Amino acid sequence: MTTPSPSTPSLPTTSYAILGMLALRPWSAYELTQQTRRSLHYCWPTAESVLYQEPKRLVRLGLATARHQAAGRRTQTVYAITEQGRRVLADWLATPPSPPGFEVEAMLRLLYADQGGRQDLLDAIRATRDWALAQAPEGLAQVRGYLADGGPFPERLHLITLFGRFYLDLFEVLLGWADLAEAEITAWPRTADLGMTNRTRALLEEMLPRLQVLADRAAEQPTPGSGVT
Repeated sequence: MTTPSPSTPSLPTTSYAILGMLALRPWSAYELTQQTRRSLHYCWPTAESVLYQEPKRLVRLGLATARHQAAGRRTQTVYAITEQGRRVLADWLATPPSPPGFEVEAMLRLLYADQGGRQDLLDAIRATRDWALAQAPEGLAQVRGYLADGGPFPERLHLITLFGRFYLDLFEVLLGWADLAEAEITAWPRTADLGMTNRTRALLEEMLPRLQVLADRAAEQPTPGSGVT
């Protein structure tokens, strides 16, 4: 959870995610859930039940409004951001973000693979590759749409494109790592008690200069509070 300013209510990050959506335009609960699935499910996956309940919380806090309107034979609730909601969103955007956190279950299984079988680990790696590949058709359709007509928010394409580029790079990293891991694991006789093999040493030696470059770059960064910009 990002620490808000003293004037900002304490909210989970999901609240700010929904406030950001409402800052774009009013949405019905269904529309909001669909658009959130389209745009936020990679960076901030949230249960559908939460997506339906969160706007109600924002209304209670005075950060959003809710009005009922006819939708065919039914009535739907349409949510919109308030001026207070915009101020709270702006306050949050001015705070430092929390460190990135990635949940990759295949990595967790890799760490404990010496308690299981090699085939189980290979299956986990392949499932991760399959997931990364499965993201491509939807991404391809979205990018083609952006190039054709700008998508639903053409004025925001400079932001959307950088967002999409990050996840394209991430998918390619996952695919490259999955190919490497599968080749390595296939050559193992088992998953337990292999230790420092020649190949393990080679991988560590290949990682060393890459990490050194990053460490050197980190050392060049100004110390927080030093006043150097």
